[in-house]
Amino acid sequence: MYPIKIALFVSILALLAAPAAWAQSDASAAEAMAEAEAEAEADEVIAEEALVDEDDALEGLVTYEAAEVQLDQFLWLKRPIVIIANTPADPSFARQVAYIEEVAEQMIERDVVVILDTDPTAETDARQRLRPRGFMLAIVGKDGEIKWRRPSPRSGREIVQTIDKFPLRREEMLEQLPSGRN
Repeated sequence: MYPIKIALFVSILALLAAPAAWAQSDASAAEAMAEAEAEAEADEVIAEEALVDEDDALEGLVTYEAAEVQLDQFLWLKRPIVIIANTPADPSFARQVAYIEEVAEQMIERDVVVILDTDPTAETDARQRLRPRGFMLAIVGKDGEIKWRRPSPRSGREIVQTIDKFPLRREEMLEQLPSGRN
């Protein structure tokens, strides 16, 4: 199971648990909320353990919640792909996550990390720099510049092809295959 699916699953579980808790009495609602939070935290710990292990990259892409990171911390190390939506239930958000999961191994080869942001009230570094209006997909280059942004989901293949056109990625490909052939 890819870490992106885990993060999405945890977000959806938290959303589903909240309305059910409001329908119960105050005491049982507090218990249900506490239990849901505890489960979500446990799932996050499991997800974080899976995400932190970059040595075993074939398990999946490294993903982060936008509130936990600054885009500059990836400068010259990784290519952040930022997926922003106003809610984790946004169909565009779910579709984009699925598209990226389809090409996870290719993303790993391109030093990609995925940053998910589904809280419009949070003043995350990604939201401040990208200033989204609803859903947004953005690729930030290793040099820290915003290379590509789109207001709708894009296929994994299109994202991979776009990254391969970046000058720094072309240099990396030449270093891996000096003759330019597979």
